[in-house]
Amino acid sequence: MRYIKSQMKQLIKENEELQKRLQELMKEHDLEKTYAMKALYHAEVTEGGKYQLAYQALDTPKK
Repeated sequence: MRYIKSQMKQLIKENEELQKRLQELMKEHDLEKTYAMKALYHAEVTEGGKYQLAYQALDTPKK
């Protein structure tokens, strides 16, 4: 599974909990949004993370 910025943005946009978590990461660690999104991806999405299936669903082509 690869990090794709547009997919991660979409996932965050659709999930209020991830939006809050992103803001917390940015504030807590003084990160720019891009870096906070990558950190969130590694913490919550990759390898069996809570949002892995939702992220992967964004990758499947829609009919």
